[in-house]
Amino acid sequence: MRKPEQELAEIKSMMERSTRFLSLSGLSGVLAGIYALIGSGMAWFWIYGGFSNNGMNAQTLEGKEALHSILITALVVLILALGTAYLLSQRKSKKSSTQFWSPAGRRFLMALFIPVISGGLFSFALIHEGYFHMVAASTLLFYGLGLINAGHFTLSEIKNLGIGQLILGLIAAFHPTYGLICWALGFGVLHVIYGSMMHYKYDR
Repeated sequence: MRKPEQELAEIKSMMERSTRFLSLSGLSGVLAGIYALIGSGMAWFWIYGGFSNNGMNAQTLEGKEALHSILITALVVLILALGTAYLLSQRKSKKSSTQFWSPAGRRFLMALFIPVISGGLFSFALIHEGYFHMVAASTLLFYGLGLINAGHFTLSEIKNLGIGQLILGLIAAFHPTYGLICWALGFGVLHVIYGSMMHYKYDR
């Protein structure tokens, strides 16, 4: 005969699976961080080297070739990160015999991507108006808000990751010169750290 504590634990687990998206892969966060670090290294080259012997300041980035290269690099990083997250999270879902496109999963994606898509459009507006130095801060802030919002429907570590992105976004907003460094720390280093924590805690 099972103990009442065991039955309560099972009921709690069932309720958690129905209300929270638990298929998020920690390893995908690690890989997304690595992609971001590579991308930020390439962006550093496009901004401060490459097309100018003296380098270019991020606040006055005018070289069309450099701008196109940065945008293409950012798009590739985004596609790789999203594709990896989808494939590894779906594999985790099959391994744990849970439904990937569950109501909780849809709520998670909605909570995350409304701020993220809004932030992406706002960042394009900044680029269009020539405010290149604020793009890093914008992406970090909107992404952080998305993670905090989505944290209500998934693992608790996601909220903490979002808070870290917000802090770095605010630093980048007040000190645009360090925007690319903050971007690399947020999308790169923090993803690797939190992805590793989630992988060893939930995925193994």
